[in-house]
Amino acid sequence: MQYVQNRKQQRGATMLGMLTIVAILGLALYSIMRLWPLYFEYYSIVRSMQEVAKDNKDGADIPQLRKGLERHWEIEDIKSLDVKDIEIKKLGAGFQIHAEYEARTNFISNIFWVVDFDKTVTVGGGGAGE
Repeated sequence: MQYVQNRKQQRGATMLGMLTIVAILGLALYSIMRLWPLYFEYYSIVRSMQEVAKDNKDGADIPQLRKGLERHWEIEDIKSLDVKDIEIKKLGAGFQIHAEYEARTNFISNIFWVVDFDKTVTVGGGGAGE
């Protein structure tokens, strides 16, 4: 009889266990909320680079590519990377657009999330895109 009574008292999670689970889920959700804008802007940068590559696959020069990127930067409202920091190199018959940068966001107090992004897109001379 004692065994049955103890078993009824031990059912379910304790309050401390539930608070621990809620705290972990809360920190994970807060991390996602802080990192989402960084990744959203990165994908805007990638999309802009690919659009410029697609629009200029038949022939372009470096100033024309930069001007196209500037237009996209303005439309997409990209702030974490300046167009001047984009590296554009002549590559055979085409060009290579390379963006490499570090984005950081505050997490809690003086703790930061730091994310490194690196993307290269080829324009002309072997196909636009990757």
